[in-house]
Amino acid sequence: MRTLLVDADLTHSVRGALGEGGFAVDVVGTLEQASSAFFSASYEILLLELALPDGNGLDWLRQLRNDGYSVPAVIMSSRDDLEKRISIFNSGADDFLRKPVSTDELIARMRAVLRRSTQMTCPIIVFGNLHFDPIGRQVSVAGHPLVIARRELCILEHLLNRAGRIVPRARLEDQIYSFNDEVSANALEAGIYRLRGYLSRSGATLRIRTVRGIGYTLELTDASHSQI
Repeated sequence: MRTLLVDADLTHSVRGALGEGGFAVDVVGTLEQASSAFFSASYEILLLELALPDGNGLDWLRQLRNDGYSVPAVIMSSRDDLEKRISIFNSGADDFLRKPVSTDELIARMRAVLRRSTQMTCPIIVFGNLHFDPIGRQVSVAGHPLVIARRELCILEHLLNRAGRIVPRARLEDQIYSFNDEVSANALEAGIYRLRGYLSRSGATLRIRTVRGIGYTLELTDASHSQI
């Protein structure tokens, strides 16, 4: 899940925890950088500090809302008085945490916000004999848990969200890798190769087909169709 984190005092432990939680995080420290990043990539959630070197994060969020952008936003601040919290929510924030934040609580709050924003009454994605819980980040095949490395799990999630349709390579790369990631030219192909291995060894009735020159598509295998 592509995340924009706007905080001048971010600790590496927070970014690392978010990465382990399945979030591809772009980190910026000013509102100018935030605007540049926001209009250069597609984000699923914002994490925003209020006190920034070049302005107030709440003013920036309020302007986004006025311009019609509804991307979920979680505010982080050392201030926790009632008046400030009211102002935060009235400006369009979806949640608020007082700093310093617990990374476990932060990730839980982010997932709750994403669940509400997508109005997921039944969040489990089912394709063939594979079940994926995008909030709990859990995969099972034919009822058996399947542990998949974080990066390959992100690839699987985006392919599942567009199962049966072609997902352009550029779209996958945009959603999986942050600006700060050091990515080799064949990183996506290597991730797809490893994900195919996970699916094949688990007996999943789905496969990843390469559409040459365009991207990838997730489709059911013949075995899956024969069971319907």
